[in-house]
Amino acid sequence: MNIISKKETFYNYIHLWYHLSINKNELFESQGNIKTYREEIIMMLTKRIQNIKPAATLALTGKVAELRKQGIDVIAFNLGEPDFGTPQNICDAAKAAIDAQKTKYTVVSGIMDLKEAICAKFLKDNNVVYKPNEICIGTGAKQPLVNAVLALCEEGDEVIIPTPCWVSYIEMVKLSGATPVLVQNREEDGFALNVEGIKKAITPKTKAIMINTPNNPTGAVYTKEQLTELAELACKHDFYIISDEVYEKLIYEGKKHFCVASISEEVKDRTVVINGVSKAYAMTGWRIGYTAAPAPVTKLISNYLSHSTAAPSTISQAAAAEAFRGSQESVKRMHAAFEARRNYMVERMNAIDSISCLKPQGAFYVMMNLDGVMGRTIRGHAIGSSADFASAFVQEEMVATVPGSAFGADRYVRWSYATDMDTIRKGMDRLETFIKGLK
Repeated sequence: MNIISKKETFYNYIHLWYHLSINKNELFESQGNIKTYREEIIMMLTKRIQNIKPAATLALTGKVAELRKQGIDVIAFNLGEPDFGTPQNICDAAKAAIDAQKTKYTVVSGIMDLKEAICAKFLKDNNVVYKPNEICIGTGAKQPLVNAVLALCEEGDEVIIPTPCWVSYIEMVKLSGATPVLVQNREEDGFALNVEGIKKAITPKTKAIMINTPNNPTGAVYTKEQLTELAELACKHDFYIISDEVYEKLIYEGKKHFCVASISEEVKDRTVVINGVSKAYAMTGWRIGYTAAPAPVTKLISNYLSHSTAAPSTISQAAAAEAFRGSQESVKRMHAAFEARRNYMVERMNAIDSISCLKPQGAFYVMMNLDGVMGRTIRGHAIGSSADFASAFVQEEMVATVPGSAFGADRYVRWSYATDMDTIRKGMDRLETFIKGLK
């Protein structure tokens, strides 16, 4: 297979993925709508599962890996995964756990040592007092988020989600049977929490709001003032706050993370905090996250886990405890590298005609604004959506980004700078070359 046909193959993969994410019904159409036995089986799946769309970031990652195996030089900016190795002290703790034969089942909600380390972390970093029975360990941060939604929400409920938002929030809410209600955060406001929009979205059916600070994909960091106003609304209208704080330690230029549960005991009693070790400690594959919530909520989650995954790996739990208790120097070094990468990517991107971006305050993503290219063509490709841009970009320059439509923001594409500086330079060079073809 020559390089041209490989490029075409990659384009076809990506095009099909974008297309099916919009029109899933085509999955069930073939040969004049004649159903095969396999298709009949698929149709027997519950509507709840059929209505769930695949995570755009992970689906694209699989295609990138497949094409790299074919020798195609694809540059990937689509996945939020630190390129650093897990710090050595954490790996050593895992090895020690193995040597000590700490390889048996643990209690469903997680080992006490890790729970106590998390409680100490909350007190030190967030000035919030949690007890071990208010902590539940999960498989990564994604599972605790699902657990929280399933514990709090059901048919007939509404969950407010500020957008742009992480790709899985909407699908998680739909999985519970509740209805997602989207409120747009605006670029002209720095993607700050749109409290006025939230006020208008509240109804008697509002059961919860899902927030993410620092935010994926915008990098916005919600202020103490914004979160206090949100907390007042939650108390007044009696709904929960599900606060995803997994990027807590990745905040730049002296800005501070504020945990909404620290406002008061009343607010804490209606807040579920989600966090984990994946992003700050480069531990994505260890799969450790956690829920901090009122004890009745964590009890419900634990009951559910007892019939599903139970507790995560004992080895990973031991490693995570060391991540919280051990030296934080590696976190500081990774933080400094991320900030330098952010600064470079933002400077290069804003120097290119017809595109722009805000400098993110946290996390490791940049949302590139496409207003200057919408309705135009690039090398013969009509750009009418973020998917059009991402599809053309990967076909022409072999650079993978995530369409903003996956996050509820079709005017943008998301770039991750959780990769090395050489890759970022190459990606910016290819972007500059690509945009020169704009007409």
